Amino acid sequence: MTNVLELRGITKRFPGVIANENVDITLREGKILALLGENGAGKTTLMNILYGLYKPDEGHISVRGKQVEIHGPNDAIAQGIGMVHQHFMLVPVMTVTENVMLGIEPTKNGLFLDKEKVAKRIREISDQYGLEVDPHAYIKDLPVGIQQRVEIIKVLYRQADILILDEPTAVLTPQEVEGLFKIIDTLIKSGKSIIFITHKLKEVLAVADDITVLRLGKVVGSIDPKEATTEILASMMVGRDVSLVVEKQPAKTGEPVLVVENLLVRDERQHVTVRGVSFEVRKGEVLGVAGVQGNGQTELVYALTGLLPLEDGTIRLLGEPIRHTTPREILERGVAHIPEDRQRHGLILSFPIHDNMMLCTYYKNPFAKGISLQEKSIFSNAEELVKQYDVRTPNIYVNAGTLSGGNQQKVIVAREFSRPIELLIASQPTRGLDVGSIEYIHKQIIKKRDEGAGVLVVSSELDEILALSDRIAVMYKGQIMDILDADKASKEQLGLLMAGVQLSDKQKMK
Repeated sequence: MTNVLELRGITKRFPGVIANENVDITLREGKILALLGENGAGKTTLMNILYGLYKPDEGHISVRGKQVEIHGPNDAIAQGIGMVHQHFMLVPVMTVTENVMLGIEPTKNGLFLDKEKVAKRIREISDQYGLEVDPHAYIKDLPVGIQQRVEIIKVLYRQADILILDEPTAVLTPQEVEGLFKIIDTLIKSGKSIIFITHKLKEVLAVADDITVLRLGKVVGSIDPKEATTEILASMMVGRDVSLVVEKQPAKTGEPVLVVENLLVRDERQHVTVRGVSFEVRKGEVLGVAGVQGNGQTELVYALTGLLPLEDGTIRLLGEPIRHTTPREILERGVAHIPEDRQRHGLILSFPIHDNMMLCTYYKNPFAKGISLQEKSIFSNAEELVKQYDVRTPNIYVNAGTLSGGNQQKVIVAREFSRPIELLIASQPTRGLDVGSIEYIHKQIIKKRDEGAGVLVVSSELDEILALSDRIAVMYKGQIMDILDADKASKEQLGLLMAGVQLSDKQKMK
């Protein structure tokens, strides 16, 4: 079978880091190559080289047997290479047609944009590949799954036959994932070739024809999906055996730690994003909040942690109301917070690691006596936590901003888990972490639950929600659609709720 794409000996160096080292990748024509690797393994750098966003220091690229030079995205597109980025490159206030034609605007009579010609071609592509997209719809009015289809149409419109899909299921409901897989199958049957980048091992086994695993910038192996298991793939990614199952005993719940009633919250642009939300989190349980990103989860967490004011409703923590309360006051009541945006709300990037490790309690014993900081205690605390949470850093004195995203997350988790807490609010707690670190953090979350803390986990990863939760609340457009017992909930039920479909009694019985 013909190799439609080959990367040979690709090496890319950044100051102090070798992002890719002598990497060989082969994509067979009409096949799906899954590219696996933990955070920082070099996947994105490699694809940016292929798409012309970076220039390799060593190595070469061959397309259909011919060595090529790719100096930018236009060169990649000319070679039939298209990339669908994890974060969509769409203009919300424009129509589908206007987004597709950006940069290659056809005209009538050399004067007027020929939008109808583009719209006609979009309909043809949509019909051919089962994409079902309205050319005249505005991007801002489309669900995330349809926006992703627009991105696929963009690369097909430019006649790409090699498609790079970067974490394509990261923001999709289970039903949208099934729809995407059908589209991928149609693309392959029409002769396209696909590089599928993901960290979701079950998806790799479901769609891939070939699997290549990167670790620390190097290829550590390739494997036939028929011979692979999730355990084998996880071990290849991390370099050791990893348990992919969250082991936990049934929850022993107590009194409510957190009670939320009829909560109404506006975001920073004064749009209502949380509408009449009510729930409670009890001692010794994990309440998971599921939903596609952007349905009010962020603003809900901000309100609970004092980062946004309440428009209406009540929040009670250990029976005491929270209103016009500062983040420090909430923290001092025994709340730990793993924020969604680690750089904005979790760390001071210009501060060294040892200072970030005690940001919550820097003014208390043993870190301070009066106005004097106790460096010995600060340093020993940081050294212990770095070791315990496997933070990959040269030392505790480097600035937090020099760490990889995954290691920045570990600093936050280490700090928040290292003090006595009554309530843990964890928003996207394992975003950007490798499977080994995910395993460790999941164990720590369950340990906090078993110690009697109430835990609220907000995650766009449905597998994570199902693995950790005792009960699951599903948010859609700022409202809670339903709250289900985790041991009785199915992905199908949760997917329907995530899409805004209220479950019938019959669907609840499934």
